[in-house]
Amino acid sequence: MEKYFDINESGYSVRCKLYCGNVHDIKKAVIFGHGFGGHMDNKACEKFANKLISKHKDFCVVAFNWPCHGDDARKNLTLSECDMYLTYVIEYVKTHFETDEIYAYATSFGAYLFLKYIADHGFNPFRKAALRCPALTIYDSMIHRIMSEDDYAKILKGKPVLVGFDRKIKIGKPFLDELKAADITQNDYIDYADDLLIIHGTKDEIIPFEVSAEFADRNVIELIPMENGDHRFTDPKIMDLAIHTIIEFIEG
Repeated sequence: MEKYFDINESGYSVRCKLYCGNVHDIKKAVIFGHGFGGHMDNKACEKFANKLISKHKDFCVVAFNWPCHGDDARKNLTLSECDMYLTYVIEYVKTHFETDEIYAYATSFGAYLFLKYIADHGFNPFRKAALRCPALTIYDSMIHRIMSEDDYAKILKGKPVLVGFDRKIKIGKPFLDELKAADITQNDYIDYADDLLIIHGTKDEIIPFEVSAEFADRNVIELIPMENGDHRFTDPKIMDLAIHTIIEFIEG
């Protein structure tokens, strides 16, 4: 089954989507974090959820919109509110499904935010976290690969611009300054390495594969290359292999 719901806390409303078999069978949960300009109605998430739940009836998958993404009502994207949304989702899953067996699957910007959450809070709230093409160097990619030169010039002049894929997100210099300051490649994740997995396409046009390779090597995190995979894994065979690998990692 699929069900939409909202988490309403402190004047915020986090839009969420639940995938499960029978809600009364849920004992474990995977929280999914989409990428920049994406949303909770994510086809990759749907495919992953259907395959996971077909094998494990006690699992559910909870996807949600980051601030300013999908049908979220926020207007200004900030990293602090992204952190807040993830906190609300983790706490909701814990209390509503009465479980501490919480896993993570996040992609690109979502994977960056999950890693940032671990560093900022000083602990990993997930039994295991699978990170697909994590946007480890998102500041660099944002100004050199995602936005145009004209948009970057406008931002430097103090004008916000619309950037993104499925939905255009309004960002300005304050957000870019936040990204520049929050360089997660400088953090140490060795203590969490056994519970992390990185999957990255060797032909990623947004976040170079070499970035993940260096990060994984330095932090002793398992890295699985996806040969010829682009950033969004548009090849269905590569996406299927990634989903299979992530489910095996969660099961292990």
